[in-house]
Amino acid sequence: MADPTTSPRLRVLVAHPGAELFGSDRMLVESVAGLRAAGHAVLVTVPTDGPMLEAVRALGASVVIAPTLVLRKSLITPSGWLQLISGAARGLAAGIGLALRARPDVIYVNTVTIPLWIAVGRMTGRPVLCHVHEAERSARPVLRRALSAPVLFARTVVANSGFSADVLGDSFSALGDRVGIVPNGVAGPAETTTARDGIDGPLRVLYVGRLSDRKGVDVAIAAMAELRRGGTPAELDVVGSVFAGNEEYEAALVEQIRDEGLGDAVRMLGFQPDVWDAYRRCDVAVVPSRVDEPFGNTAVESLLAGRPVVVSDTSGLREASSGFESAQRVRPGDAAALAAALRSVYEDWPTFRDAALVDREVAHSRHSTELYRTRMSAAVEATAAGRAWGVEDSDDGT
Repeated sequence: MADPTTSPRLRVLVAHPGAELFGSDRMLVESVAGLRAAGHAVLVTVPTDGPMLEAVRALGASVVIAPTLVLRKSLITPSGWLQLISGAARGLAAGIGLALRARPDVIYVNTVTIPLWIAVGRMTGRPVLCHVHEAERSARPVLRRALSAPVLFARTVVANSGFSADVLGDSFSALGDRVGIVPNGVAGPAETTTARDGIDGPLRVLYVGRLSDRKGVDVAIAAMAELRRGGTPAELDVVGSVFAGNEEYEAALVEQIRDEGLGDAVRMLGFQPDVWDAYRRCDVAVVPSRVDEPFGNTAVESLLAGRPVVVSDTSGLREASSGFESAQRVRPGDAAALAAALRSVYEDWPTFRDAALVDREVAHSRHSTELYRTRMSAAVEATAAGRAWGVEDSDDGT
């Protein structure tokens, strides 16, 4: 941490769409840690309160809760247009006011879902760094271009994976030429524990993340039923919560568990800010996303914990799991394929356990938080200085 008695080198205004502690939220905390360690003053603005704010305050950042427009698919419909227009007007006014008061040297916009902050930078003459955490190649081209268009006006563009960078480039070739890649830095557990020597009882499976259809939690539950029907004992812990307005999905999961007779095999544990106890208890983790993922933080977390992982064979998950012997990839949405991969872990446990021990060290090297913090701080400093920062300054994670 920088000496608080010295003058800050830069004033950085960091805008983020929420205050929870999922993937992009945790990356924001790591970015703030890097900026503070480099001696920069950081002001974080979000539209809502949440557990992330305690983490950034502990790093010495200031916080302002202010309205902003967060793009969601529900807004890009005729019924959502009024909310879109009113939210844009309120968010733009609040953003300009905050930027004029804070007088930042750089505005750091974390995710493409808050494009008004790029406009705020342009309108107040402040350079913008846009950190892209989203990538949906399967989305309609017009929607992809609409989400990517504001990024054209950022001075610096950083993507969290090669897949995210490629999706940007598919939308606008000019972005593909400019974007730099900084693989996510993922903090491992404070203390690592080796997986158990042998499996005497059910295979302990873990899902960590948001509860939503796109994340495929129901696929993991269906795989549990498939395993049990095939005679493989298994149990699943689900760690995570739904976003506001998606409570019906959680209710559907509870109903699925009941209908499949899995009440004794699946535990819904809710959101947990510290996930490492859950990883210590498990034998293997799953990331069964149905659609494109820009990266795979939870896949990396499993590897850092020294546990095998099964991920959907798609997009950034393929990139995050590449080169790890204890990682398996299966077709998205295929419960039978997921069950088969988990069964192979159960039946060949010593091989997967030993491979996970080796993979743990590789993951630590590849996804070091210290390296991530240094790279993001350098990108912010280049943005403030008006220097180009892009492909040649970044890393593809390999």
